[in-house]
Amino acid sequence: MTDDNANASVRFDTKIAVLLRDDLETWQRLNVTAFLVSGLGTQAPEAIGEPYADADDTPYLPMFRQPVLVFAGSKEMLTTAHTRAVGRGTMTAVFTSDLFATGHDKANRAAVRAVGRDGLDLVGLAVYGPRNAVDKILKGASMHP
Repeated sequence: MTDDNANASVRFDTKIAVLLRDDLETWQRLNVTAFLVSGLGTQAPEAIGEPYADADDTPYLPMFRQPVLVFAGSKEMLTTAHTRAVGRGTMTAVFTSDLFATGHDKANRAAVRAVGRDGLDLVGLAVYGPRNAVDKILKGASMHP
């Protein structure tokens, strides 16, 4: 017997979204996305679901409880979305072009710290917050192809 509600669509009141600059190479898109969402669970534990296990009771790490939506946009779109996210006080992660040349966390943080907010060469950002706020932040961006 199956549970008809198990596959029912759920509408979340929050949204996790990543916006990537549309001129990145494939490996860069994947790397940037992984880095951007990696810290979300530490700051928003409610975004994380329960741990997984298979039928043999092998344990697996928990994951986000909702989809991560990935968008693409121009450099200008990233700047606009960043300004909107900061202005709304939304949880935001940034990835700048400088981070492609660094090799570890301390160097990553130093590279971001060295540049003022309006001078960041953004190649990606992630936002988490109320659905409507995230929609307004990403207005004009398109779903990643």
